[in-house]
Amino acid sequence: MLNILRFVRIKRRRARGGNEHSSSTLRILGGTTASEIAEAALVFPIFFMVLLGIYWFGRAFNTYGTINHAARQAARAAVAQTCATCGNASLSPDLVADQVKQALQASSLDPNQVSFIPTSRTPCGTGPASCSVPGAGEPQVCVHFNVQLQNTLPNGSGARACGVSVEFQYPYQFSLPFTSLNMQRIMLNAGVQMTGEY
Repeated sequence: MLNILRFVRIKRRRARGGNEHSSSTLRILGGTTASEIAEAALVFPIFFMVLLGIYWFGRAFNTYGTINHAARQAARAAVAQTCATCGNASLSPDLVADQVKQALQASSLDPNQVSFIPTSRTPCGTGPASCSVPGAGEPQVCVHFNVQLQNTLPNGSGARACGVSVEFQYPYQFSLPFTSLNMQRIMLNAGVQMTGEY
């Protein structure tokens, strides 16, 4: 910028000598600085809004991946039986929710913001297929034990696979000023089903 101003001053001194070519060059150079400032004033806010959008959508994608990982960890723990000599009991909903809590805390997400999604599932065999919700103090996840899993019909088999389903939702809030997404809160859903190890 300083080099341009020096060049303009030199050209003005030479233009006083009466050279028309020098004075027209001087006018062109003098007029470009104002237009560049005006262009920058228009482009920079848009550029920073795009950068903010990339950041907040990236965080939303990261949060979505984290809650799905937490649901996977919980479902993996829920399908594994305790031990063969102990009667192969399943984990309680509190222990399944504790897996979600540990995975969320490892990624610096608040497990207390987890809420369950009330869903219904078809049971495998007899028994209820209701949503098992953990007690107070644990993330409120919906755990379905021994249910028919969706879209898991093996080739050549007439029966659907049975297993565990873990579902919950987690809130996410955007912060994009001057847009309709500013302070908008959306619920990210996580749902994982795994075949039981029976």
